[in-house]
Amino acid sequence: MSTPSRRSSAAASDPDRSLSVLFTPKLVTVLREGYGLRELRADAVAGLTVAVVALPLSMAIAIASGVSPDRGLYAAIVGGFIVSLIGGSRFQIGGPAGAFIVLVAATVAEHGVDGMLLATMMAGGILMVMGLLRLGSYIQFIPYPVTVGFTAGIAVIIFASQIKDLLGLSLHAPEPGPLFAKIPVLWHSLPTVTPAAVAVAVGTIAVIVGVKRLRPGWPNLLIAVVLAAVATAVADLPVATIGSHFGGIPQGLPLPGLPEVGWDKAAAVLPNAVAFALLGAIESLLSAVVADGMTGRRHRSNCELMAQGTANIGAALFGGLCVTGAIARTATNIRAGAHGPVAGMIHALALLVFVLVAAPLAAFIPLAALAGVLTIIAWNMVEKEAAWTLLRASRGDAAVLLVTFLLTIFRDLTEAIVVGFALGALLFIHRMSRAVSVEAHVPLVGEDRPDGHPAERTPYRPREGTDPSIMVYRISGAFFFGAVATVSSVLDRIAAAHRVLVLDFSAVPFIDSSAANTIHGLARKAQRNGVAVYLAGASPGVRRDLLTHGVRQPLVHWSPSVEEALARLHAEGDRTTEG
Repeated sequence: MSTPSRRSSAAASDPDRSLSVLFTPKLVTVLREGYGLRELRADAVAGLTVAVVALPLSMAIAIASGVSPDRGLYAAIVGGFIVSLIGGSRFQIGGPAGAFIVLVAATVAEHGVDGMLLATMMAGGILMVMGLLRLGSYIQFIPYPVTVGFTAGIAVIIFASQIKDLLGLSLHAPEPGPLFAKIPVLWHSLPTVTPAAVAVAVGTIAVIVGVKRLRPGWPNLLIAVVLAAVATAVADLPVATIGSHFGGIPQGLPLPGLPEVGWDKAAAVLPNAVAFALLGAIESLLSAVVADGMTGRRHRSNCELMAQGTANIGAALFGGLCVTGAIARTATNIRAGAHGPVAGMIHALALLVFVLVAAPLAAFIPLAALAGVLTIIAWNMVEKEAAWTLLRASRGDAAVLLVTFLLTIFRDLTEAIVVGFALGALLFIHRMSRAVSVEAHVPLVGEDRPDGHPAERTPYRPREGTDPSIMVYRISGAFFFGAVATVSSVLDRIAAAHRVLVLDFSAVPFIDSSAANTIHGLARKAQRNGVAVYLAGASPGVRRDLLTHGVRQPLVHWSPSVEEALARLHAEGDRTTEG
């Protein structure tokens, strides 16, 4: 019978098997388990429930991103279907997300709609490459304060982008993207407030909050938008609608086509594509992790990245926005009783039916109502309890959170994530370096044992007395570049009276090249001073890394433990004395 380690080694040596497991869509897994009418019924109910939520949200996100509402629906239909068809998460719902509003709006303003579509396609390619390189598991290394910070920053920007429609303002100049430039323009336009638009926005928000509180299972977003549209049409309110502003929504999907492609254009939008891919990977895998936490399942991160990449390419071919995993819609899907990915596919098909049959009705939806929807979304995006906890937890976490938050608002989302990640990593390295210790033992004693143990605090000496010429240092903790200075400051002070230095590595889980180079330099210095160096208790991995960097005999001597090293030294001393 093979052991688990042998089985894992066999799996690792079989790349085809490994790839087939890593990139098998969850739909295939669900169908293999057995799929019948009961499961289809559960997925149909969940899919229709999510479609009701996604319908107004997709249009609102598109409008806030600076494009027509139909592009949000195309992303939800095409991208959402692909994510569920070939994705690595059983319950993931794909579509346009509020987190992308800032990036998409900036890309549209700078490069036009064609530039946005090209950046979306390029982001899809980047996501697929990330999946093929199996980088999905590395997304989990984004520090929690960074995700809380940039999510809160995006929420502030989304709300600021909706002030115009919330108040029904007639701007005297084009609305700038940056917050600092936007505020003066909005301020000077305050005299043009439309009371009817304010009433529609406030009423929409009130209905959303009220329905959620009184009837949590009802589709509060759709109810609020429908009531706002009916009130606007019946009372003939003087507010902007999808029909008056965009001319309505086309009744059907467009034919797929490529945006304007060229080397210069591709180079210009490459930074935007990288930002789309980075945020898409973070959002989709965070959503998958949330789904895992709610259901006890496990997603396949690299398969999910491949699906997200394919979905973005597919959505862009039909003129849609960026696609990612939507946390709120995924959670709604789970709560509605979804069994598997078929629910997400039904959600996309339901939206397609709406576009084919009822698209003209969308023309009556007031923009103020969609602004109210996004105001609620922005409020919900802010993880208020988590932010307050992080601000109180430590100065380091508070600094990472605030820096990421402020950079997201006043600079750039990609820059905020990179700087926040770098700052979080530096703080972690600092904490880890302080956890490393170097202890000198003279006379040497063993590890603490349980009370009453016969060998409690057994001396590290096979005979009476302790040889003062033998010095033992024990290194505890991860020995890496952040701890090199701490360890070196102790080990460099090798007394001339010591003829032997024993380094106990039994409490070192791993080392890096900087640490190995430090030990190599120490051993060479000791050799010049006539001091013998023994390395004891090193694990196979630590020993391999040290050998790779030239820490080998006769420069040093290896021993399984400190006790055996000392026994060997005393035996050699006895032979010398007898000789």
